[in-house]
Amino acid sequence: MSKLGTLGHRLHRGEVSYDFVGKRKIWYTFSILVTVVAIVGLVVNGLKESIDFSGGAVFNTPKTSISVSQAQSKIAGDTDGETATVQKLGTGSLRIQVSGLSTDQSKQVQQKIAQDLGFPSAKIDAEIVGPSWGKEITHKAVEGLIIFLVLVVIYLAITFEWRMALAALIALLHDLTITTGVYAIVGFEVSPGTVIGLLTILGYSLYDTVVVFDGLKEASKDITKKNTFTYSEIANRSLNSTLVRSINTTVVALLPVAALLFIGGGILGAGMLNDIALALFVGLTAGAYSSIFIATPIVAEFKEREPAMQALRKRVLAKRKSDAAKAAARIAAGEDPEAIEEPDGADGVDDADDFDDEDEEATPAVVGQRPSSGGTRSGAAARPRPQSGSRAARRNRSSGKRR
Repeated sequence: MSKLGTLGHRLHRGEVSYDFVGKRKIWYTFSILVTVVAIVGLVVNGLKESIDFSGGAVFNTPKTSISVSQAQSKIAGDTDGETATVQKLGTGSLRIQVSGLSTDQSKQVQQKIAQDLGFPSAKIDAEIVGPSWGKEITHKAVEGLIIFLVLVVIYLAITFEWRMALAALIALLHDLTITTGVYAIVGFEVSPGTVIGLLTILGYSLYDTVVVFDGLKEASKDITKKNTFTYSEIANRSLNSTLVRSINTTVVALLPVAALLFIGGGILGAGMLNDIALALFVGLTAGAYSSIFIATPIVAEFKEREPAMQALRKRVLAKRKSDAAKAAARIAAGEDPEAIEEPDGADGVDDADDFDDEDEEATPAVVGQRPSSGGTRSGAAARPRPQSGSRAARRNRSSGKRR
């Protein structure tokens, strides 16, 4: 078995435990810092909209040896003052995006680009994109996001409880903020693919969170009647039991996304793959983090404020203090602190039955005279073995029949 698999079994059985809930202030501080950096990036840099949102034109050239920097310098004065974005595609062709161009302007820019790069005008494909389509996509995405969050909160509140629903909502907003902040800092264009990626990561993030919540719900049943663990300890045990599963799920999901981001986007130069892959990569990573370090610790903090859970904590701590005092007294008396004397019959079997079982193969005793080969011999009756229960009664009846 692999080391990770062995660790997973040990975590599930409680042999190894990491105090995620107890150190929640560390995780909160880290998340707040990352979120603040993301918000600052959004405010300072803003989101770079693709032409799908701002409108403009896209020009695709045939295969060429011209580099991106050379193309940018040659077409610098061909875009009517608008900023041009040049990408080198995996096929060796160039993709030039110019925002804010009308149909008439795009035809003029197409001719200038063809002339400066040394291509016939007919060899350059031009595509006009209006801003209305991107705005409609954004509007629909925002509507879908709001509906999704409302339904998630209602479902989790009914299936689990409102505290878990609120914690899951905080984790989802945490993931969205960090992902959009990374887009602003890196400078990637926000396209419809980005919107699709943002909506997709919500499902992955919520899945990991619900898995932990389900285990926590089962483990915390009748917790106030047992006086063994506090709610925070139960939450921490639930996190540890599902930790390896969450890691495996996230790694398996990140592998194809990383291939899209670094191979499809970086090497092949597919712009749409870059947009959706970056959102998925950052969102999946943030979602795995929030489900472990944010959502469950928040639930534990909410629950520990309840009077019933506060009373449970006092009983658990008092019981542990009492057990520690008894163990110290045994050590002072020279006894084994782990030894616990059990009264007779504590295991459900009395001493007589134990004794009788040991002599199961012995010859039954006969009361009275026993005939011998040399005649009859009188003497004291044989002393019967101690018997108990219905087995002794059956043996007595059998002896009576033989006599």
